[in-house]
Amino acid sequence: MRKSHPVRRVVLASAATVSGVVLLLSLKPSSDPGSASAAGNGAVPPAASAQGGAQAAGTGMVTGDAAQTQYGAVQVRLTVAGGKITKAETVQAPKGGQSDQITANAVPKLNQAVVAAQGANIDAVSGATYTSTGYKQSLQSAIDKANATADTGSGGSGGGGSAQAKTVTGDVANTQYGAVQVRVTVAGGKITKAETVQAPKGGQSDQITANAVPKLNQAAVAAGTANIDAVSGATYTSAGYKESLQSAIDKAGATGGSGSGAAQDSGASQAAKTVTGSVAQTQYGPVQVRVTVAGGKITKAEAVQTPKGGQSDQITANAVPKLNQAAVAAGTADIDAVSGATYTSAGYKESLQSALDQAGG
Repeated sequence: MRKSHPVRRVVLASAATVSGVVLLLSLKPSSDPGSASAAGNGAVPPAASAQGGAQAAGTGMVTGDAAQTQYGAVQVRLTVAGGKITKAETVQAPKGGQSDQITANAVPKLNQAVVAAQGANIDAVSGATYTSTGYKQSLQSAIDKANATADTGSGGSGGGGSAQAKTVTGDVANTQYGAVQVRVTVAGGKITKAETVQAPKGGQSDQITANAVPKLNQAAVAAGTANIDAVSGATYTSAGYKESLQSAIDKAGATGGSGSGAAQDSGASQAAKTVTGSVAQTQYGPVQVRVTVAGGKITKAEAVQTPKGGQSDQITANAVPKLNQAAVAAGTADIDAVSGATYTSAGYKESLQSALDQAGG
């Protein structure tokens, strides 16, 4: 007699299934979350542990200053965690008419670019030049505030010179081909890093900027002051760079004199300071003077801005060196105008007096 194999297989399969269910039921309590928590003496589940780690790393939110543009204010807010920008958003942006469409297109791109770049060195959005410029300006302000907070926080544990390191951004210098803005990091009275936040872009400017800016950055660190040579073929960019660089140095209170004075033996060298006068507007262009004062005397005078273009180039080249020498010789702004450069001389004296007022000279 043949046994019914199909029936036998069904019976065996059923028995195996029942055995498996019983085994699973017996094992389930050991994998229960509550049981694991009790066994771990209060161990935190993975999800809670991850959240706790983020909070321990520190999360801060900083809002940059509002930047006024031709079409309205732009203001950026950053969320920073663990020294990284995790989120960028706009608090204010141009509104009304065509601005609504431009803002809707540009702002998300700018926000994404910030997180990707982890800084203010981002490209402007095509068709939104003014909004992009204002965005970057407010963004840099927010970054500076975040850095200042971080420096203050690390000062207690770092001590010494590292705690005194600070990053400051100079004022925007507008040139014939676009804005130039410089940011410097200063530690121990010396420039340890220089970089450009803004530089002329588009067309031939891209090539000029790519060539000139790295050289200017290196020169600033090497010189420790804004008294650096212009890069050949990048006269306007160099002039704007030096202007913004000097502004940053003035804000940091870290002139070349204070940096080198600590290594020297005289108190007079430590008291030396460099100040930049206000811009004096003349009929042919702005004039701005920077002086170095030590021991109550002008030890150096130089022009940061002068009229340019056409005949002004020749007049400036002739007049400015004479005015600089006269300022040092006289020690005051009471100097004679250079013949044939009446307007430039008047602007020079006005800015020089402003610088002396600031220096207390």
